[in-house]
Amino acid sequence: MAGKSLLTILTEPATVRPLLEAAAEFAGRVDAHLDVLSLGLDRSQMGYSYIGGAAVIAEISMERAEADASALDAAARTVLDRQGIRWAAEAAVAQLGGMSDLIGLRACYSDLVILPRPYGPHGDETRAAVVEATLFEGRATVMLLPDGKGVPAPDGSVVVAWNQSRQAMAAVRGALPFLKAAREVSIAVVDPQPWGPERSDPGGLLCQYLVRHGIRAEVSVLAKTLPDVADVLVRHVHDRDAGLLVMGAYSHSRLREAIMGGATRHMLERAEIPVLMAH
Repeated sequence: MAGKSLLTILTEPATVRPLLEAAAEFAGRVDAHLDVLSLGLDRSQMGYSYIGGAAVIAEISMERAEADASALDAAARTVLDRQGIRWAAEAAVAQLGGMSDLIGLRACYSDLVILPRPYGPHGDETRAAVVEATLFEGRATVMLLPDGKGVPAPDGSVVVAWNQSRQAMAAVRGALPFLKAAREVSIAVVDPQPWGPERSDPGGLLCQYLVRHGIRAEVSVLAKTLPDVADVLVRHVHDRDAGLLVMGAYSHSRLREAIMGGATRHMLERAEIPVLMAH
């Protein structure tokens, strides 16, 4: 595979070992360098406080964030020392609302960022914020791993969720190394628009693009027979016994998806396999 610079970001102790072991296994598989950012977050809210209290709160919160970052970094180094790969690790501190620039700077110099799934049983707002910063500020390709899952083997089946959006195309380009190595690639089009540019041949242009890259791909046009597009895709992934799903992230605004839901969030809540995304 083409990727030679990988990144993972740690914000919680529970993810250190499983996430780094999965990232390190993939780095060794493709002979890549793995960078690890251990991030301590200052979660203080200064909207209301007694006179003089803000400085005390800020100092305590920053000290806690620095301690969290140091602990994550130490745990990461312990795991990485046993992996036999090329790696570098650093610790940093940022405010929860101001970490986007820091993450974006690190992510934009990476071929692939490997992160835990932000939604689902163990997801939280911090994971989601890290993923969004990676996608929007870093413009990076992101591999999101469910609990207990590693980066999929190169010779498996891959499903591409296709809706003709630029986000989906960005994900396809980022996934090309995986698609080239896959045993089969299924382009899944759910309820194609009758007035879209591909109305006469849904997924045909993407299939042609992939074939020119030497990728065996076929198009599956799926009816929306379930309430959510995500449910249709999950069923198709299961039918294909796929090990990886490729899709664009946040075709709608993040605010709309946060309030009303959307394919991105629904898919990440339901998917039990790794999801590769880009924006």
